[in-house]
Amino acid sequence: MTGASAASAAPEGQGVRLGVVMLCHDQVPIATRMARTWAEGGAAVAIHVDAKVAPVALATMMTDLRGYERVFHTPRHSCEWGAFSLVRATLDAASVLLAECPDLTHVMTVSGSCLPLRPVADLMAFLAQHPTRDFIESVTAEDVGWTVGGLNEERFTLRFPFAYRRQRKLFDRYVDFQRRWKLRRRIPDGLVPHLGSQWWCLTRSTLQSVLTDPRRPEFDRYFSRVWIPDESYFQTLARRHSMRIESRSLTLSKFDDQGKPYVFYDDHRQMLEQSRCFVARKIWPDAAALYAHFPRPVQDAPSAAEPQPERLDRVIGQAVARRRLGRPGLYMQSRFPRKDCENGKTSASYMVLQGFSDLFPDFEAWLAERVDADVHGHLMAQHGAEFAGRGPIGPGGLSTSAQLRDMDVRGFVANLIRISDRTQVMQYSPRDQQHLNWFMATDPNAQIHVITGAWAVPLLHSGMPFDDIRRVAAILQRTELQQIDILNSVWLKARTRIWQLADFCARPADALRPVLRDLGTDPDLVANLPEMRGIAGLGRFLQRLRNAGLRPQLMGDFPVVAASPPQGSD
Repeated sequence: MTGASAASAAPEGQGVRLGVVMLCHDQVPIATRMARTWAEGGAAVAIHVDAKVAPVALATMMTDLRGYERVFHTPRHSCEWGAFSLVRATLDAASVLLAECPDLTHVMTVSGSCLPLRPVADLMAFLAQHPTRDFIESVTAEDVGWTVGGLNEERFTLRFPFAYRRQRKLFDRYVDFQRRWKLRRRIPDGLVPHLGSQWWCLTRSTLQSVLTDPRRPEFDRYFSRVWIPDESYFQTLARRHSMRIESRSLTLSKFDDQGKPYVFYDDHRQMLEQSRCFVARKIWPDAAALYAHFPRPVQDAPSAAEPQPERLDRVIGQAVARRRLGRPGLYMQSRFPRKDCENGKTSASYMVLQGFSDLFPDFEAWLAERVDADVHGHLMAQHGAEFAGRGPIGPGGLSTSAQLRDMDVRGFVANLIRISDRTQVMQYSPRDQQHLNWFMATDPNAQIHVITGAWAVPLLHSGMPFDDIRRVAAILQRTELQQIDILNSVWLKARTRIWQLADFCARPADALRPVLRDLGTDPDLVANLPEMRGIAGLGRFLQRLRNAGLRPQLMGDFPVVAASPPQGSD
């Protein structure tokens, strides 16, 4: 028999009858609609409504479903996340189904927020092709590896009398107490703990064997103190009774790396349809387009085609990675301010030019005319950020205020670079605030060009008293030496070029060509260099600093020209 004919003939030939255990905790109108969908598709439905749901909501649901003979309401329990009450509610609902519907061949668990994507007839056709298989994710606890919260085997060997969400402090303290005193529970003989999704589909024979197991009172007592038993009770006991387990769920249910379920919205419609899964969870209550589109109508005959969730798995995997790593240069609460948890310090390449504005007073304007970039002044200046054009507000509404900038200097630079598609160029100097030195040196996006000793040229023309010049020179030189030590570090990741002042002044055009080339423009545009500050007398100036006890470093060699003797001297 071909696959197509088997798909259409199997349901009639093998007589699959499906029962659904629906656990409803909130959004009762949506759960009512889903129960109607299952019932109209040919399934028997046992609904457990959480005892915390208002009686008026339950009464409305019962009224709306009154015309469906195979829809049953089961004893209500007040359900607590991670507690045995969820298992008890499932057991009671399953017992009702098996007792009221002796013709059932399979029972499936769903929630009120589960949405059938394909016709219920497709699911029954699929089960007809695998009449003896139990579809339940069931992996040994020691091998599972994907649980969140640090409790794999311990959830079976410790006691959990306190609610994880309502009594978190007591929960954590009691876990620590048991670990400290090495208190352990004994796992019942013959049980090998398994974990898996709470959304399963079991054959009647397996489920009946679980419900009537002679040791069930012992197992119930044990699992009543297991953490999140709805992910382990049936997954463990099915291993005792099932002849053939298919360790997977027929419900599309995905979790992020924090253990929270993904919620599907209207814009996921195409991906959900392409997945060809039978059921999806969890659906946003206001996803009107999804509820209107699914389940898809039956075609010529029910299709038993296998679900194909691989593409959706890849998309969700990429979303998990994006959430964990974030976009480059974009800091998120989950990673900030933890060191080295960012996905790249910045989002794009940028350039830092140190010493150029000291030598060329009009350097910013000259460079801005030649490159497609935002050429800023000294963004880290002590008095405040000097944005291109010297406006009071910078790109993205960044303030020029030094106080605001210095509250988070790294965020200031990262935001500036991320805001614009254009390359950001900033001037830098030993006079500026220095908190970014290591940040930029270890950033692969940074291009740092430094003319060492250039800070001395403005001092030469400052006209300040020499004692003040000597004091300032000592501070600037000490700062620059620390900068160069960082740029020579083995941890350096930025692309750097360093010239000594004398070498740069000897061939300024040759030194500026790589700057223009790195900014993506023609290096030959170095023609018509801006006017440079005069360096005549710089050698004598440096000698005076030496004579005053300060040894200039990283300057290069400047000749000391002897001053002419005054007239009338011998």
